[in-house]
Amino acid sequence: MGRFIRMRYKVAFIILGLIVFLSLLVFSFREKPDKAVADLIRSAAADGKLAYKLTEPEELETLLGPPLSKFKPEGPGGLETVILQYRGINAVFTRMKNYPVPYTLKSISVGGRSIDIGRKRPILLKKEADIRKFDPFWGFEDASLVNLDLRKHGEFLHTIPFDSRTKWPEPNKMPEGFDPARLLEEGKNQGLGIRKLHEQGIDGRGVRIAIIDQPLLRNHIEYADKISHYQAKGLLVKFSSPKMHGPPVASIAVGKTCGVAPGAGLYYYALRMTSMPDNQVYCDIIDKIIQLNESATISEQIRVVSISTGMFPQQAHFDRWKETLANADKHRILVVTCDPALLKYGTLERIPGKDADDPSSYKPGIYSHKDAVLMVPAGNRTTASCEGPQVYTYWTNGGMSWAAPYLAGLAALAYQVDPKIEPEKIIQLWIETAVKTDAGPVVNPLGFIEAVKKSAKI
Repeated sequence: MGRFIRMRYKVAFIILGLIVFLSLLVFSFREKPDKAVADLIRSAAADGKLAYKLTEPEELETLLGPPLSKFKPEGPGGLETVILQYRGINAVFTRMKNYPVPYTLKSISVGGRSIDIGRKRPILLKKEADIRKFDPFWGFEDASLVNLDLRKHGEFLHTIPFDSRTKWPEPNKMPEGFDPARLLEEGKNQGLGIRKLHEQGIDGRGVRIAIIDQPLLRNHIEYADKISHYQAKGLLVKFSSPKMHGPPVASIAVGKTCGVAPGAGLYYYALRMTSMPDNQVYCDIIDKIIQLNESATISEQIRVVSISTGMFPQQAHFDRWKETLANADKHRILVVTCDPALLKYGTLERIPGKDADDPSSYKPGIYSHKDAVLMVPAGNRTTASCEGPQVYTYWTNGGMSWAAPYLAGLAALAYQVDPKIEPEKIIQLWIETAVKTDAGPVVNPLGFIEAVKKSAKI
């Protein structure tokens, strides 16, 4: 009961903050900006002196002087915001929480009209100091570093993600051994013998995986032809643009070049996961999946559900969620989540340049349980991106969200080998066949599938 009271106070605080924030915005929009100041902003934006993800609040203050107000709205999520307000002018700066990076410009408006600061164009870094403005979450997504000398920044670059649109300097200005094209290609390797299983025809064919996640870019070349069904829950989701989370999880599960189970079919259910949905949404979808399976042949059934979140105990209707999990298990459907109540697993990062199939080539990722019973590859991986049907992202730090679809794909391989295997048996064999390393008990796809085969013969 106390938890819900605290949640109400938190919601009330957020709503109050938003009311104040919106009131300030309305006030500033009504105010007519000084023409000379407005012209100065437009000129600075046109010259690149005010630029998306590059300009810091102090730089704007140097240009315009002290603001009338500086406002930091509180709210959920991983983003921190500071807003500088002048007469008729609003400048919004953001940064990711938990990273030692400065606030940088996200948007600026004059008289209520947005100024073009290059948000829809590649970000052109002008000086070496600019690279420290990019965090290890988004990294150099659609950025151009062609004008920089990066030879002294090799260690830093190995911590920052990038995508296939990132532009790099000439080789003589790159750190020795840092090859972005090679990293992008190597990152597609699922690792730990998965591709050897694919060569044997064990790729998840005849099995369907359901993913519940954010709105998906449906035409990405990694998985477009894998989608058997797509459903958006709610009008806001139906007309929402694709979000960053969906393409990675879909491609890790069933992607044709980076997926664990590229032969599996995909059922995709899109939600507004950032708003922390009620558990009933998940329960309704899983109940619907159980109903679909009742009228389907074994090869048409959904055998695995992947949900890259672990917030179920903090959400309403947790008792129903637990009942739904038990019912899914009863119907031989494995539900893979990030909740340690299901399986206490952690993440791995492959050491660049090491053999992806060798369990000793991995180190613990930043998202790991100290007492994890299983460690799963997640970092230094390449996945599909939401930014275009042929765009890929290389992630240096992969979280639990990337590990869940890996396990879901591995479960699909098990269901292909033994359609009658119980979900509990899959989890048991994951743990029993894990390879003990300095990084912990590393998941062992080859040993796991051999154990599934032996179990099926008993």
